[in-house]
Amino acid sequence: MTAVQNELGHRIARMVRAQGPLSVAQFMTIALHDAQSGYYATRDPIGSDFITAPEMTQIFGELIGLWCVQVWRDQGCPERARLVELGPGRGTLMDDALRAARVVPEFLKAIDIVMVEASPVLAAEQSARLKSCGVPVRWIGDLSHVAYDRPSFIIANEFLDALPVQQFVMTEHGWRERVVTADTDNTLAFASAPVPPAFRVPPERGDAQSGAVYEVSPAAMALVDDIARGVASAGGAALFIDYGHEGQEFGDTLQAISRHRFADVLASPGSVDLTCHVDFGAIARAARTAGAQVLGPVGQGAFLQALGIEARLSGLCPHGDMDIAAVHRLTDSGEMGTLFKALAILPQGAPNPPGFARGTSRC
Repeated sequence: MTAVQNELGHRIARMVRAQGPLSVAQFMTIALHDAQSGYYATRDPIGSDFITAPEMTQIFGELIGLWCVQVWRDQGCPERARLVELGPGRGTLMDDALRAARVVPEFLKAIDIVMVEASPVLAAEQSARLKSCGVPVRWIGDLSHVAYDRPSFIIANEFLDALPVQQFVMTEHGWRERVVTADTDNTLAFASAPVPPAFRVPPERGDAQSGAVYEVSPAAMALVDDIARGVASAGGAALFIDYGHEGQEFGDTLQAISRHRFADVLASPGSVDLTCHVDFGAIARAARTAGAQVLGPVGQGAFLQALGIEARLSGLCPHGDMDIAAVHRLTDSGEMGTLFKALAILPQGAPNPPGFARGTSRC
């Protein structure tokens, strides 16, 4: 049992006592997006709690911008296209991407920009940063408001890891969903639901040992299905960069981060970031089932090296120790180079984009 330490935690405990246990996905949704106290609804956590690749060095966003330009060219330079970013943080990645894309003015003339952002705090920062970008920009709260009436080039850096997951635990009675319960003294705890779940864990997972945890994100699957269908029918591409695995192992990957350190998941909901590792194998299968071509995942280090990150570092004038350290952190296998991965979704028959050599479609 974990004693809750803030107002949202007490509110969740009262909700559980009144209505029954919450799934892990429901708990994550409240903790991250509650309008009054949710983590993303009330703060800009970048820097104070965690740092993302675009904030480490401008090179990251520049390479992503040039990647989008090349994929646009590969698909015949459509005159009307859309550039979409999911979870744009402070707008740094988009700002850097657009600066790099100025080498191809035709691309900037062809696109309008959609920023998909649920946080009013971060949306305000993005608006201030992009107010003079010279390209039409609009903000929406979720991707359902995007119509796939033209090629859409979608960027999602560290977005999928923050989507809610359901967890299932192998018990002596079989698979049971993991839930959050509450006691009368305002403590929260994880428990197993007493009845079998409506969701069926894939048969190949049937040999799991007692205590094994299987994670699935219905929100991520629905999002990828929608994107893949749109890209397959109207053209464009989606690039997902995140930390995760290819679905080959069991494990509880739910974690809380505060001030760059791991924290208790249940103690202070709304005050800590909650994330889970992305199952890239499941993402790839969902996109392929929806009719799209899937490339990757490939390690972030290999992906950025193929895009020319070292050459760009050498040409950055001036570049300092921070840029050198950032490139090392982004690409080294002992840092973010292997755990972080890149996956691309494209129309069937589209040329392989930069960073994805032939044979990288292996999921």
